[in-house]
Amino acid sequence: MVNKKDEKSTERCSLKEVLDILGGKWAMPIIYTLSNGKMRFKELERSIPHINTRMLVKELKNMEANGIVIREVFATVPPTVEYTLTPKGEKLVPIIRELHKWGEEYSEQKVSE
Repeated sequence: MVNKKDEKSTERCSLKEVLDILGGKWAMPIIYTLSNGKMRFKELERSIPHINTRMLVKELKNMEANGIVIREVFATVPPTVEYTLTPKGEKLVPIIRELHKWGEEYSEQKVSE
């Protein structure tokens, strides 16, 4: 039998894992942008306003390590790198879209108050 303390501990642990992946300021915008399909690095960078190259690289490495994105390198000159969401990353898309929708509704309410 699992006691309530162990159950809550497991919940906190999985929530922490989610926050480790999505807690970065740029993770959700990157996933949201990649939900439209495969993108090259520069294309992705141009699609996300105000992100700098260093942060994009850092977030993409973190998401790749966590199985959210796939990084594919092509042997061209200069090298071509494309990013796509993994099936695990694709499962986040509906959640992020709902958060985006909620944010739009909240922003509208805040302006009208």
